[in-house]
Amino acid sequence: MKNKKIWGAGLLVVLIAAFAIVYGVFREKPVEGSKEITIEVVNQAEESEVYELKTDAEFLRQAMEEAEGLEFFGEESEYGMMVEVVNGESAVFDKDGAYWSFMVNGELCNNGIDTQPVEDGDEFQIVYTEAE
Repeated sequence: MKNKKIWGAGLLVVLIAAFAIVYGVFREKPVEGSKEITIEVVNQAEESEVYELKTDAEFLRQAMEEAEGLEFFGEESEYGMMVEVVNGESAVFDKDGAYWSFMVNGELCNNGIDTQPVEDGDEFQIVYTEAE
């Protein structure tokens, strides 16, 4: 009777290991990203640089962080990041009367980058803008 219990426990361990291996081999593999978006940066000289990416980002800041070659810095506040530098170019309103405006699908974003939703097919623009 004792040998049957040991045999049964051993068989159970072997079956669990076999199922784990099969699951690891045949499970659904992660994909690169479920959303395809474009982020275009337009600098002061009106030169454009485009970043196309596949992402699972929920908000624009996450997508910007994933965009290879896109660099940005700014001040953190209770409302999120206020972007001051994009790809090495500064736009600080208090210093030079300029700022980075953010657009989605041709319209100004209603949210900051930390709360701006990202949807499949979105086209974002980050544009150096001088105050009038």
